[in-house]
Amino acid sequence: MRVIAGEARGLQLKAVPGKTTRPTTDKVKEAMFNIIGPYFDGGKALDLYAGSGALGIEALSRGMESCIFVDQNKQAIATIHANLSRTGYTDKAEVYRNDSLRALKAVGKRDVAFELILLDPPYAKQQIATIFGLIDDYHLLAPAGVTVCETALHIQLPDTAGPLIKEREECYGDTKLTVYKKG
Repeated sequence: MRVIAGEARGLQLKAVPGKTTRPTTDKVKEAMFNIIGPYFDGGKALDLYAGSGALGIEALSRGMESCIFVDQNKQAIATIHANLSRTGYTDKAEVYRNDSLRALKAVGKRDVAFELILLDPPYAKQQIATIFGLIDDYHLLAPAGVTVCETALHIQLPDTAGPLIKEREECYGDTKLTVYKKG
């Protein structure tokens, strides 16, 4: 697992030990950022279900100014910190060990909006409809922001969810990427 592009290009990232996380493959990560970017001119990102932090770190490497990483797994949090240190992005990041729904509520109280929200929930525990509701309730997506969902191939996401409109859907093996923008 590595950073694909940007200022940290080529740096190897640690994976979360054990079998509790499913890292996004480099192929899917590269495709994701080619769809939504590939580069950014500042902005804030939210990496929910961050795992190793690879998606948020890729966003930072490609120009996001800051990223909040959230995961409830203790080993994932340690891995995110190690990967942020390795890439030199510690000062651009906030890392929280929390349940995704609680984290969204906490971030919502801070009155912050994100240009990029990355959702890569465990395939067996997807609560994307609830998450979309909280993103809408707390106005977490900036007006020109993008939300990217990584799901199992068989998961059907809605065409619209509150103000979010499905912009694009691509499949890579058993993984589906769905991109939403504000309507």
